Amino acid sequence: QVQLVESGGGSVQAGGSLRLSCAASGRTFSSNAMGWFRQAPGKEREFVASISWSGSSTYYADSVKGRFTISRDNAKNTVYLQMNSLKPEDTAVYYCAADANSYKNYVPRSGYDYWGQGTQVTVSS
Repeated sequence: QVQLVESGGGSVQAGGSLRLSCAASGRTFSSNAMGWFRQAPGKEREFVASISWSGSSTYYADSVKGRFTISRDNAKNTVYLQMNSLKPEDTAVYYCAADANSYKNYVPRSGYDYWGQGTQVTVSS
């Protein structure tokens, strides 16, 4: 059974930092693109960042570019999201996602096959 488990969420003040982790189990994702999405109350789930299967390509939403960094450690089957200079508008539940198909650089939201349960991030002003 494949599981993606997010951790690292919490409450911080504006300008602070958090590092989210997503640990995968049940299969290896070292050849698969992975991503982070978020959903704020009353809003649709939106793309935040993704990383190619090799880790050589990363993609970011304009709203987080320059503040967030996605990375992966294939030996640990884990993907990370370093979030700096957090803003109140970053408040949301953050979800990790993984593509079941191998060797893709970019995967649209509809292409992800596995999703985690989410971790809450709250940024106060």
